[in-house]
Amino acid sequence: MPRTPTGESVIARAVRVLAAFTAEEPVLSVGEVARRSGLHVATASRLVAELVAHGLLERGPDRRVRVGVRLWELGARTGSTVSLREAAMPFLEDVHAVVGHHVQLGVLDGEDVLFLERLSARDAVVNFSRIAGRLALPTSSSGVVLLAHAPPDVQERVLARPLSPVTRAGFGSPAQLRSALAEVRRTSAAVLAGHQHPDATGVAVPVRDARGEVVAALSVIVPNDGRGGSLVPLLQATARGISRSLRAPRG
Repeated sequence: MPRTPTGESVIARAVRVLAAFTAEEPVLSVGEVARRSGLHVATASRLVAELVAHGLLERGPDRRVRVGVRLWELGARTGSTVSLREAAMPFLEDVHAVVGHHVQLGVLDGEDVLFLERLSARDAVVNFSRIAGRLALPTSSSGVVLLAHAPPDVQERVLARPLSPVTRAGFGSPAQLRSALAEVRRTSAAVLAGHQHPDATGVAVPVRDARGEVVAALSVIVPNDGRGGSLVPLLQATARGISRSLRAPRG
């Protein structure tokens, strides 16, 4: 694989360019791409041009750049996540019909929860997650469920560093978080009131595969009115349905 004088591969630099785009800032100038990726402007410009030529990036009339449809097409073929989302969708739709707010499916990715799907309603309570968006594990009900069942090294890395709660209700100390993780493992649910926004409660449960391993978190975001915990049995029954669907042979 061709390498630059610094020893970094061209692919590694291209990944840095693609990683410069975020859900909050999906359109960037080449200069902004260079700054965010830590590359020289000339290098960033050349890589952007090649990625545009392959459809992985798109350039607008103002010369600003965004992620291209080709990259979305390739990402949509990701095997395990596609199978998981397809198995879960009918169940998510059923829960959404009952709850009337946000229903989400998230997976562990590094030290974040990555959301594969989110169903919403026009007048639903505030929610900061989005499809293909990320939240830090300790800050959301989905993240806490996934962290509670994550490999020990992931748990210890998260617990070892300073926590950054989004609101005053969030976990401010490793001891608080460690206690919450133990409770999630005991009850197979997380109910976090006001951790992302004072008006919202997140309720999440684990989704397991055929081997019994946690592969996702199913969650709802509902008003912070003290009734979030009543949704746990519904979510747990739904998670079991998704698990059965994952085990079923596919034709």
